[in-house]
Amino acid sequence: MKYRRMGNTGLKLSEVAYGSWLTFANQVELDNARAIIERAFELGINYFDTADIYEKGKAESLLGEILPRYNRRHYVVATKTFWPMSGHETDKGLSRKHINDSIDGSLERLKMSYVDIFYCHRYDPETPLVETIEAIEDIIRQGKILYWGTSEWTADQIRDAVRICEDRGWHKPSVNQPLYNLINRNIEKSILPACVENGMGTANFSPLAQGVLTGKYSKGTIPKGSRGSNESQNMWMKDQLSDLELLGRIDSLAPMAEKYGITLAQLALAWVLKNPGITSVIIGATTVSQLEDNAAASGVVLDDPDYRKLNELFPA
Repeated sequence: MKYRRMGNTGLKLSEVAYGSWLTFANQVELDNARAIIERAFELGINYFDTADIYEKGKAESLLGEILPRYNRRHYVVATKTFWPMSGHETDKGLSRKHINDSIDGSLERLKMSYVDIFYCHRYDPETPLVETIEAIEDIIRQGKILYWGTSEWTADQIRDAVRICEDRGWHKPSVNQPLYNLINRNIEKSILPACVENGMGTANFSPLAQGVLTGKYSKGTIPKGSRGSNESQNMWMKDQLSDLELLGRIDSLAPMAEKYGITLAQLALAWVLKNPGITSVIIGATTVSQLEDNAAASGVVLDDPDYRKLNELFPA
């Protein structure tokens, strides 16, 4: 496993991280989760990503049953806040109250005294940005979080946050977590450059487009038991699974993957990691073998002609 600095910080993250969105407390239960986390540590993965909203706290609770057995100095945990955790008006958004309540709830479920990274899971147009960042600054100084980041914010929103922090001497956001993969390259235009210019790392989610880039849906076939066959989880994939032209382009990558002796999934992950602005790719394996396959993408170096060919085949 290779490691990269998270932006301008001294924190080093594994190139492949393990995330619990759509997996923990949903597809993956306790015994299987223990096996996956144990293997993740063996493979050198040191970054584990979750959020309060994932199964309404159950994903955090599952991690809280597993991670405390490991040396806390040896791994990084990230969680997030924004989405409603109940029907109450105060239990959502990025107000000072919700941020304080959220971090306390997450720490209780995770059975930890602090988290390494705390993400604002979306931008909150109903709360003054200065209120949000001051609340973040408070919980940094209380020792509840070490770094903070953004997720799915625009370039202008990120720059506004950085400016406020610089003006007041507060801790600036250190990392962004956007959607990014071969099919979805929207961050390249303005968001990724904004992160790089402000010294932020980028840990992207869905680097395999929910599994579409693994080749398992070749010619539109949807295997039984796959995420694509699960009506409660495939809402973000349906357009892609019905796009035979897109699936054909993915199938055409097989010779390139074979050239490097890797899988299609590893090829797609290696493409993301070829971008120097990326710190870590967050994968969501549901089995140990899937985790092992994804982790093997770390250290794969694509040559420039193949990288250009991928960019042409899947244009921004």
